[in-house]
Amino acid sequence: MSDSTRSILLAGVGGQGILRASDIISLALMSAGHDVKKSEVHGMAQRGGCVTSHVRYGKKVYSPISRKGEVDILLSFEKLETLRYLDYLKADGTVIVNEEEIYPPSVNLGLEKYPAGIEKTVGRYFKKVKSVDASRIAEQAGNPRTANTVMIGVLSNCLDLALVVWERVINRAFPDKLVKDNITAFHLGRSA
Repeated sequence: MSDSTRSILLAGVGGQGILRASDIISLALMSAGHDVKKSEVHGMAQRGGCVTSHVRYGKKVYSPISRKGEVDILLSFEKLETLRYLDYLKADGTVIVNEEEIYPPSVNLGLEKYPAGIEKTVGRYFKKVKSVDASRIAEQAGNPRTANTVMIGVLSNCLDLALVVWERVINRAFPDKLVKDNITAFHLGRSA
């Protein structure tokens, strides 16, 4: 891995817009002149299963997948998924976690309990942890389906990209009727 290569791992549950978010992030990074490689795992996405996407960028990127211990930023769209992918982070990595809880079947069936104190657990191992209620912010933006764009807005504070680059990519990524809500969600996330 080149020293200039950086990695972002997006993780969550099917239906949260993770793949759309990784596309937008990749396009923004490419627009800013980076070489970008992206890989995604759908798993049982249509049934609420795990979805991940690796986005790697830099001067020259040779592999789309990050190994454990190589990820700079974990962008987690669901709290429990945060725990599943912590071992991918570098020791000084950043964790951005959506406060949403989507119960797996074992919890819904009463076989297990959803873990309490996830943010505290993460905070014991990593110093840079940002927790955000993306669903509530998306509601403020006028469209509950923009939570993924809220998360992109939060992430944008960690990347050295001009605001105009993000806005241009978001404008192109959505149909005209959805652009305004997504731009609003992005800015609300950015200031969260």
